[in-house]
Amino acid sequence: MLIRPWWRKPTISSDPIVIIGGGAGGLELATKLGKYFLKTKQKIILIDQNRKHVWKPLLHEVASGSLDADIDCVDYLSHGARNGFLFQLGVVDGLNRESKHVLLKQLNDQDGALIFPARQVKYSLLVFALGSVTNDFNTLGAKQYCTFLDTCENAERFHTELLNAFLRLKGDDTRSSLNIAIIGGGATGVELAAEIVKTSELLRNYGYDHLSKKSLDIHIVEAGPRILAALPERIAQSAQQELEALGITVNTNTAVTEVTPNSVITKDGREIASSITVWAAGIKGPDFMQAIGGLESAKNNQLLVNPFLQTPLDTDIFALGDCASCTTLKGIKVPPRAQAAHQMASTVFTNIIAKLALKPLVAYEYIDYGSLVSLSSYTAVGSLMGNINQRSMFIEGKLARLVYIGLYRMHQVTLFGVLKTLLIVLVGRVNRALRPNLKLH
Repeated sequence: MLIRPWWRKPTISSDPIVIIGGGAGGLELATKLGKYFLKTKQKIILIDQNRKHVWKPLLHEVASGSLDADIDCVDYLSHGARNGFLFQLGVVDGLNRESKHVLLKQLNDQDGALIFPARQVKYSLLVFALGSVTNDFNTLGAKQYCTFLDTCENAERFHTELLNAFLRLKGDDTRSSLNIAIIGGGATGVELAAEIVKTSELLRNYGYDHLSKKSLDIHIVEAGPRILAALPERIAQSAQQELEALGITVNTNTAVTEVTPNSVITKDGREIASSITVWAAGIKGPDFMQAIGGLESAKNNQLLVNPFLQTPLDTDIFALGDCASCTTLKGIKVPPRAQAAHQMASTVFTNIIAKLALKPLVAYEYIDYGSLVSLSSYTAVGSLMGNINQRSMFIEGKLARLVYIGLYRMHQVTLFGVLKTLLIVLVGRVNRALRPNLKLH
């Protein structure tokens, strides 16, 4: 049961509180607000261009097939009905701050038939929680020939492409291996590379007996001096050793200047063969966020927010997660990470209630609980408590994997509560015994 933060009841507005984006932070915020106002007339509306939610740090598992999004997703309509908020399918087209309307594009189905005309949604308070999209830095050929794993749909499309590519090897006598280039040595690129190796191993149990360790040639291409630049160097070194043991080639200090249908061209003129290329380097806010409604934004389209996570030019508008550019009162530039979005959602929830109750707002304080990288079921590496006395504890193996899974369970607890999360874990274990351990379609 949610306890109201203040004794004074918040003012109920005739206009809804609108949240744009149903990622980790946005969905958690909508759930909390929906439960808080469940017995009142305050409307909460969540708007997203997708019908389902998959925790973004797990998209690489959707891409490899180790996670089935149809089973592990959260349906916005169903979840909203159970938790006191309304869901609307829509794509943002603009913002009118004077009349307090979010503008949504016309929505068509896959055949071009009209679903919704262009429309406006009135708000009393507005929260942008759109997350981020991949930044290809306008690299030649990237948009045409790369896969971007920033949506569940893209991850599922990649999975189908990967299965088809493995099948082609069986009937192709001229090609002995599948060449995959992953541009970007951050967590997504590193974790995806390990998951693809695991997929190739599991497929041999399902009739892909033509596959072997020589069937894959995976290259991670990183422009910086090492992979996992945002993590401590010891973690990066340990992860690279594990990747190389799996047969993955790690190319550091290697900037990409062009992507072609069958290769990646590097700045030093080298050509890396690649029939499947994934771009996992760099993020930015969606392009339409740049100065939307006249609000201040950074070069990467993130909305500038104050320490209370409000936009300085309009304190009725909040932003959180990857689409927010926030520097805390302690001068910490908040990184685009899932734990930051989770923390920001809690702060925005508190500040919305405070604002409606005419109480002081609280400043957001980023707490670094450490960093973890999972290399499929092989191992995991990471550090915990990264902000305590500037020290961190290095962990790896089963313990690190357990903590990594625990982060996802925390997200589920926020959405469903402890009891339902335990039931989800139980159902997951039953499914592992009854279903294939890899999505095969």
